Amino acid sequence: MRISTTSCLCPFLVCLCFIQRCSGASHHVPTKVPSKNQTKLANGETEVHHRPKRGWIWNQFFVLEEHMGPDAQYVGKLHSNSDKGDGSVRYILSGEGAGTIFIIDEVTGDIHATKSLDRERKTHYVLHAQALDRNTEEALEPKSEFIIKVQDINDNAPKFPDGPFVASVPEMSEVGTSVLQVTATDADDPTYGNSARIVYSILQGQPYFSVDPKTGIIRTALANMDREAREHYTVVIQAKDMAGQVGGLSGSTTINITLTDVNDNPPKFPQKNYQLYVPESAQVGKPVGKIKANDEDLGVNADIRYSIIISEGANMFSISADRDTREGIISLKKPLNFERKKTYTLNIEGVNTHVDPRFSYLGSFKDTATLKITVGDVDEAPVFSMDYYIMDVYENSPSGTEVGAVTARDPDSRNSHVRYFLDRKEEGINYFRVDEYSGVIYTTLPLDREDMPWHNITVMASEVDNPSLLSHVPVTVQVLDVNDNPPEIATDEEVIVCESSRPGQVIQTVTAVDKDDFANGQRFSFASPSQLPVNPNFTLKDNEDSTASIIARRRRFNHLTQELYELPIVVWDGGEPSLSGTSTLTLRVCPCQRHGRIRMCQGEAFLSSAGLSTGALIAILLCIVILLAIVVLFITLRRSKKEPLIISEEDIRENVVTYDDEGGGEEDTEAFDIIALRNPAAAEELKFRRDIRPEGRKHCGPPRIHRSPSVELDEVDVHQFIKQKLVEADMDTSVPPYDSLQTYAYEGQGSPTGSISPLDSPGTHSEQDFNYLDNWGPQFQKLAELYGDPESDVTT
Repeated sequence: MRISTTSCLCPFLVCLCFIQRCSGASHHVPTKVPSKNQTKLANGETEVHHRPKRGWIWNQFFVLEEHMGPDAQYVGKLHSNSDKGDGSVRYILSGEGAGTIFIIDEVTGDIHATKSLDRERKTHYVLHAQALDRNTEEALEPKSEFIIKVQDINDNAPKFPDGPFVASVPEMSEVGTSVLQVTATDADDPTYGNSARIVYSILQGQPYFSVDPKTGIIRTALANMDREAREHYTVVIQAKDMAGQVGGLSGSTTINITLTDVNDNPPKFPQKNYQLYVPESAQVGKPVGKIKANDEDLGVNADIRYSIIISEGANMFSISADRDTREGIISLKKPLNFERKKTYTLNIEGVNTHVDPRFSYLGSFKDTATLKITVGDVDEAPVFSMDYYIMDVYENSPSGTEVGAVTARDPDSRNSHVRYFLDRKEEGINYFRVDEYSGVIYTTLPLDREDMPWHNITVMASEVDNPSLLSHVPVTVQVLDVNDNPPEIATDEEVIVCESSRPGQVIQTVTAVDKDDFANGQRFSFASPSQLPVNPNFTLKDNEDSTASIIARRRRFNHLTQELYELPIVVWDGGEPSLSGTSTLTLRVCPCQRHGRIRMCQGEAFLSSAGLSTGALIAILLCIVILLAIVVLFITLRRSKKEPLIISEEDIRENVVTYDDEGGGEEDTEAFDIIALRNPAAAEELKFRRDIRPEGRKHCGPPRIHRSPSVELDEVDVHQFIKQKLVEADMDTSVPPYDSLQTYAYEGQGSPTGSISPLDSPGTHSEQDFNYLDNWGPQFQKLAELYGDPESDVTT
């Protein structure tokens, strides 16, 4: 099959068309391609066929995008060498857009595009062409694939997808410093023509910036651009396709460029001389003034470090920089005294902390100024001679004892008189007072060192001329010890005596305690009271190391005979004068294990006194638990119900029921009692049914029981009796049609005395009137109906 076109879109296509026509004229493709390379002739010889080469095949078409003409756009032509022009060949087109976008003339093979195409949406279409015999529908040519490419036209302008842009460049940058690169995109075909060839140019921003026409790199075009003069610039860049030629499409974007700061400006004090007034009462460490040097730079480039460059001022004052305001904060290092020095002169220097060496040619980045400080005189509070006072006094001293004295003076030149008084807000004020003129401190109450060894008070002083000015000083009073407390025996634990103690055995070592100070205590001696007779059970030995030992004097003790013993002890301390105290120890006798380890003491446990051991207690508890378990099991079994052997939805059976004489009729029935079967004689009689109304009754006597003559009871075999009952139940037509299987236990013939059941009693005539049953209520309504009608006879 040969594919040709009648029009060429460019000189290159013209050449291709010419080559196509020349090649198509010299080659022919047979209509049918043999399936084999050999054919047998009539004479039996074999003729070898060589498949001829097909004509020139052009497998690609071109169609212009955005075609807006009224007629369909001609694309190309399909032609087979088998086509003789008689219309016997039918051309078929399939693939992408076949029949919708592209149509073909089945006779001529001309292909047309019926819609306007957009190359930016789809660049090419893949189709298949086939030539068929119109009469036989056989393929004259195999299906061939070809491509229709959409040829681009310049219908898309360049765009900056990321714009507008924001960029920055340091101030004072050299010419040609790169700022930013912008890139425009063009949706047209970059491989065909100049539709996507972009050239950049600057529309706004000259003479400060320039742009590279090919790369789109924006650069500085002016030297020494100063941020302090102008900080923000707006640059407009244009991108034009068709290599910038006339008729090309263009797009633009905006770049906002900011000059960033560099340290190209030194700090400057607005003036060279400053004055500051500071009162002498200014607090040390607090700010007293501030000074500032201006810097036109920003950020770290404007950071300034301040310093005082004269030693005299640097000893009294300090200066530091505030990071937020960049001010120099002046603070006081030592207290000012107007009477000693009235003025100070400070030379202050401000220096940039971050210096750029590129701008060193501009000079030193620092500046100086002079600050004169005048000290103001103020009326000051009195000043104590010491920062704090420590005094002492003996305990138990009488009221009015002198403890010590404080001294304060007026620091001003007037030297006013000072008065003293105590701070009434403190707790220890009740024990002391101060003379308001001399500053001497006295006691007001006797002091007890054991109660409070130290007292802290505050003495205040004020000028007589100006009482509002107060000064304070802390005073600590130590209470000195005197030996005024007798020693006592330290008995933290009870003294235990083992029953197996031997004579001479040390029962326990005791010591003493004394509330007095170490200087008057901690040296003790022990002895038994001299006025008491000798203790036959225990003796006391002074170890001469402030301890004493209790020693047993006899063999074996028995806590059942005597459990508690008392031992009085006299203790002397080593103070001046020496004090003594008598303490009585209680000794408890207890049974002990080996090595003296106590087995049981302090009254023993209540179970031991009752004579119960641990094993007996465990046995009692175990028995209680077992009894509780048996009770719970018994209650559980009583609550459980026995399930019937036969469970059905209609549990209907033939029962022999009895009524209590005082019962309520049908509502007070009981289930069949198996004892009735224990008496075969009683089982012979047929019991009348009480769940149905009797049909009739004779005029006199109770209802009679009719016995079926066909049923005979075998008094020996209960199994035969049950079968007879089953036959009787089946033949009874007066009962509802329901059956049930009854299983009864049988244990013998029963008592020879016979049954005393009322069921066995013969029917007797009764003259009783049963009309009173109507007055007994609904419970006896059924019974009243059975016996209420004297004319009816009950037959069961």
